[in-house]
Amino acid sequence: MSAAPGTRPDRPAPSADAVTFHDVQKWFPTPKGRLQALAGVSFSAPGRTLTAIVGPSGCGKSTLLHIAAGLDTQYTGTVTLPAGVARRDMAYVFQAPRLLPWLSAAQNISFVLEERGQPGRDAVAAARRALAMVGLTGFEDRFPDQLSGGMQQRVALARALATEPSVLLMDEPFGALDEITARRLRSELLRLHEASSHTVLFVTHNVTEAAFLADQVVVMSARPGRIVAEVPVALPHPRSYDDPAVATVAREITQHLQAH
Repeated sequence: MSAAPGTRPDRPAPSADAVTFHDVQKWFPTPKGRLQALAGVSFSAPGRTLTAIVGPSGCGKSTLLHIAAGLDTQYTGTVTLPAGVARRDMAYVFQAPRLLPWLSAAQNISFVLEERGQPGRDAVAAARRALAMVGLTGFEDRFPDQLSGGMQQRVALARALATEPSVLLMDEPFGALDEITARRLRSELLRLHEASSHTVLFVTHNVTEAAFLADQVVVMSARPGRIVAEVPVALPHPRSYDDPAVATVAREITQHLQAH
């Protein structure tokens, strides 16, 4: 029996909501008084799916990820994770790779694993497996300044995946890369996501990137950020970045952005 359009026969069905934001509000202090960044944000990111968050600069997309990760605790409202998932089970990939320059690619990963209590030999083996997953076999002993920007971001992705997170937070991870490299890494992310049970929250300014990657797209307004639309992306995998169907979803996202 064939799968219905938009389903993923090779992966488990989405689980219960992995991350739920309810009436999240955030203010920042300024010399002129408090500035509201988020205004009553509520949405859920279903488990084992990829949710993209798009919106204009300054609308609070990155702030939402910081709140989800526990890096920002000065807000009102609630953020809930499913039973059995703690913030220790989350990993964060930033726009910049944030690699330690005095450590090799493998050491940048094994260092994190050892800090989490994994024995040294096991951490090194896990680091090498993670680098192989992102296509960096043979580059384990290279230092960051010996790697291209795209390769450094692959190391950052491998470092996050090596911790075996339940939830993967990604903040414009491909925004600083050239388009050819970004396309390669988007496809790499989808391949890894298809093979895993990660739940991904992915912040981007790129509406085509969102339409290509996501199972759902959450669209935010200008500051103070609020949710103006939740766009389901019922396109089967594998997808092509240049598929007219992806462009159609991207246009729908753009219409919501332009309307607010």
